[in-house]
Amino acid sequence: MLRVQRFLCRRRTARCAANRSAGFTLLEVLVALGVLALTMAAVIRAVGSYTGNQAYLRDRTLAVWVARNVLAEQQLEAAWPGVGELKGTADMGQREWQWLARVTQTEEAELRRLDVEVQLADVDDTRPLAVLSGFLWQPPASGAQN
Repeated sequence: MLRVQRFLCRRRTARCAANRSAGFTLLEVLVALGVLALTMAAVIRAVGSYTGNQAYLRDRTLAVWVARNVLAEQQLEAAWPGVGELKGTADMGQREWQWLARVTQTEEAELRRLDVEVQLADVDDTRPLAVLSGFLWQPPASGAQN
C-alpha cells in the first residue's frame, strides 16, 4: 500500500505536496497558543496598569480642585486667619476629602502663607494627594477707605 502511494505521489507531485501541507502540526499549534497566551497576558497587564494610573490621576486632579477651593475660600474670607492649622472636609467627585491648611507668618506683616494638603477621608495613607500654597493679604480695616 505504501508503495502505491509513493508511486502515485511521484506522478502527481503538486497534489501530494498540497496534501502534506494542508494542516498544522500539533507542535505548531502549541507554539502559536503559547505566543498568543504571552501576548494576551501583556495586554491585560498594560490595561490594568492604565486603569490604575487613570484612577490615581483622577484622585490627584480632584484633590487639587479641593485645595484650590480651600485656598480661594480663605482668600475671600473677611476674617484674617491666625497663624496655625485649619482642618476640614469637602465633598468633590462623590468622595469625601480631608484638608489641612497651615497658616504661617511671612516677613511681610500684612502677608501670610497658606499651605493646603488634601487627602481622601476614607484612606489610611498619611501622604497627601495634593499640596497647594498661596498667600493671604490682610483685609483692610472695616472703617478704612481707598
